[in-house]
Amino acid sequence: MDSVEALVAHVQALSGNPEEVSHLHSLLKQSEDSLRSQASRLFPFLEQLDPSKHSLGYLYLLEAYSSGPLLEEQASGYLLTVVEFIDSCSAEQIRLAPDKFTSVCKSFKDQVMQLEVAIRGVAPLRTAIRKLQTSSEHLTTLHPDFLLLCLLSKCYKAGLSILDDDIFEVDQPRDLFLYCYYGGMINIGLKRFHKALECLHNVVTAPMTSLNAIAVEAFKKYVLVSLIHNGQVPSFPKYTSGTAQRNLKNYTQPYTDLANCYATGKFSELETSIQTNIEKFQADNNLGLVRQVLSSLYKRNIQRLTQTYLTLSLQDIAGAAQLKTPREAEMHVLRMIQDGEIFATINQKDGMVSFHEDPEQYKTCEMIEHIDSSIQRLMALSKKLSSIDEHISCDPAYLTKIGRERQRFDFDDFDSVPHKFLQT
Repeated sequence: MDSVEALVAHVQALSGNPEEVSHLHSLLKQSEDSLRSQASRLFPFLEQLDPSKHSLGYLYLLEAYSSGPLLEEQASGYLLTVVEFIDSCSAEQIRLAPDKFTSVCKSFKDQVMQLEVAIRGVAPLRTAIRKLQTSSEHLTTLHPDFLLLCLLSKCYKAGLSILDDDIFEVDQPRDLFLYCYYGGMINIGLKRFHKALECLHNVVTAPMTSLNAIAVEAFKKYVLVSLIHNGQVPSFPKYTSGTAQRNLKNYTQPYTDLANCYATGKFSELETSIQTNIEKFQADNNLGLVRQVLSSLYKRNIQRLTQTYLTLSLQDIAGAAQLKTPREAEMHVLRMIQDGEIFATINQKDGMVSFHEDPEQYKTCEMIEHIDSSIQRLMALSKKLSSIDEHISCDPAYLTKIGRERQRFDFDDFDSVPHKFLQT
């Protein structure tokens, strides 16, 4: 194209139907270098285009403009322009150039982080993900950026709208690692430790040929959350890569030592282990979680008592759980009863605690609905896995690889069956 003016005229004229948009796309591709060379003067031309009607052309101009340096006084106008574009653009048109759309959104993310207004990027990036996705099962490269902004702005609940999706399609492995790592951190922030463990587990057990920093940091948090939520760190499942099994513990020795001390149930030993490595925990930004591990040991020791005794005095609980006073023991027991972590009653007169069995009978309407929804989800997951398995088994690349690796057999390779065995 000879000029930006001529290109804008073509965008206005050729954005009406799919055939014309396809032709326009070819023109825009040819003009990429020219647009980038004129990045600083492109902003006024955007005002001549409607982001909802001329989405593809608008995207090319906006991406070229954002590729150049932005002055401080231009940042505010740029952010508003991107937000308006994301909200109103046509999903069909921007999916013709997903890399351009992703580039604009990442530039937008960088700007809100640089200006320290991460919260301004949360809603726009969530909209951008939905427009870029072909289905809710598709993990885009914008997922990790969105979750990062949720973390920085402490809008943890906003991240759940994305984290609750079941993901089956991933473009880049790094996106999956970051998505699950940030997802784990968001669930930690909401104290949804069970969900946090699921996310972090996915990072630790994901296929990898070489160890990466994301997996190492995820494993550190995985150890801490496992201790807080379950009181122990589970062994690596069989499907964990050999790389992770061989190397993760070597890079996280202070956390392994912490888990070993926790297993003894001795508060003083755990406290000493924490003090020994406190600078390391602080440098990893995990000191808050480490303190929760320390606090959870009291609860874990009290839970152990429920497996042995039917009744116990608050004084005895304080001694067994290594608490300073019966009053402290009472506060811990009350909190655990309230959180549903133990089932007990406290007799205020004699200071005795009676431990009970779980009263859940699994026959209420709410429980039946919960079980039914879980069954339905498992059935859907099983169906999806069968479909993926069938697709892979028909994939030419997979069949070629298996054909090379597997020994081939022909009928001639086997001994003939003696005739007498064929007689009835």
